[in-house]
Amino acid sequence: MIQPLAHDVLEDAGGRVRHGFFGRAGGVSGGLYRSLNCGLGSGDDPEAVAENRARAVAACGLPADALCTVYQVHSADALTVTEPWARADAPRADAMATATPGLALAILTADCVPVLLADPDAGVIGAAHAGWRGALGGVLEAAVGAMLGLGAQAGRIRAAVGPAIGAASYEVGPEFPAPFLARRPQDADLFAPAGTDERFLFDLGGYVARRLGDLGLGGIGATGGDTCAEAERYFSYRRSLAQGEPDYGRNISIVALAR
Repeated sequence: MIQPLAHDVLEDAGGRVRHGFFGRAGGVSGGLYRSLNCGLGSGDDPEAVAENRARAVAACGLPADALCTVYQVHSADALTVTEPWARADAPRADAMATATPGLALAILTADCVPVLLADPDAGVIGAAHAGWRGALGGVLEAAVGAMLGLGAQAGRIRAAVGPAIGAASYEVGPEFPAPFLARRPQDADLFAPAGTDERFLFDLGGYVARRLGDLGLGGIGATGGDTCAEAERYFSYRRSLAQGEPDYGRNISIVALAR
């Protein structure tokens, strides 16, 4: 069985919450998609992607049909999930929450930040896809808000921030900091000079953790990992673009409530 990356912040004594951040290892895809590509939007063989997804969900102790993924659009939209849907019916959103046992909420990333959340006492979980647009726009707040609507309490919610593009790999243009600093000037410390043409290195994971920290959660942890720099471990959009590759795989992150 695949051994995903987990974080202690989401461990609970009753074992109700299961989760994992998955990278490239343990799948059946080949070539650019080697090996656990879980992105149906990629050019990979759909049967291989389906098998990879099934393996990831099985590692969380659930069957393949428990998996819930949305059509991610870098929004701040969150939805409440009560049952899985067909791929063709996947709603456009970037965060989910559920109190239904037996469902696995999953986020796909290839440099953006996956965030998995849980209030084990309430039996409520959530997941968010936090690229810079979504994080700036409020996707984390939307995810937590959806959980609160299901009976979670902010002080009991725990959040795990998964592998994403690291600050040393994420070079942005001179115009990039403005909307972040307009919201909160003290976030200037998340932008380090890149050394050329007034460009910056942006700590996206740090920004996500900081936004989560503003919500009064019961615990926040980060796995670490740089998806762009660690080619053998993770898929990365930015790395594939820099190398002139025609496509890229997607990492999957899953949080589930056991039945």
